[in-house]
Amino acid sequence: MREKIFGVLLAGGLSRRMGGGDKPLLEIGGRPIIAHAIARLAPQCEGLVINANGDPARFGAFGLPVVADTIEGFAGPLAGVLAGMDYAAAHWPEATDIVSAPADTPFLPDDLVARLREAREAAGARIAVAESGDRVHHAVALWPVALRTTLREAVVEEDVRKVSAFISRFVNVNVAWPEEPYDPFFNVNRPEDVERARAIAQGRP
Repeated sequence: MREKIFGVLLAGGLSRRMGGGDKPLLEIGGRPIIAHAIARLAPQCEGLVINANGDPARFGAFGLPVVADTIEGFAGPLAGVLAGMDYAAAHWPEATDIVSAPADTPFLPDDLVARLREAREAAGARIAVAESGDRVHHAVALWPVALRTTLREAVVEEDVRKVSAFISRFVNVNVAWPEEPYDPFFNVNRPEDVERARAIAQGRP
């Protein structure tokens, strides 16, 4: 059976290093960061949602479902992945997998889903994870929706918070992308990153 892969953009963080607020709504290249991420990821998926807590109206302009964490307490990216799985199970019964990525990552590669899927199949793995340079980007990954119950138990009952800790429980494979001319998984964490992202968007990596 051909996989049906849906996407979740993770915008549920607290943005502490940016002084709070919504990093994905900062503008680069004339539009919000999350708009760049949507444009990159949406064509690769059967459907896409935004995982965000608080008032969903602030993401209303993007025309996508906004899904809050299904567990309380800002449990980090794993809670966002779980929210995406829960939404898929409820609204996309044909979904076999979800692909996750931070919503403040504007330069996602156009072959993200295809390469994650191919590498996972070749390795006989359950989860495929993106890598660039010497960094593994655990929040950029392809996950079977069938892990939903196991993930909920890990987060709620075992208090697992590190994405890498959960992934390590399963056979997984890393898939590497080049960092040149820029890292496709560059994300905006600090104020100085905004200017760098704007330079990349203007073709000045």
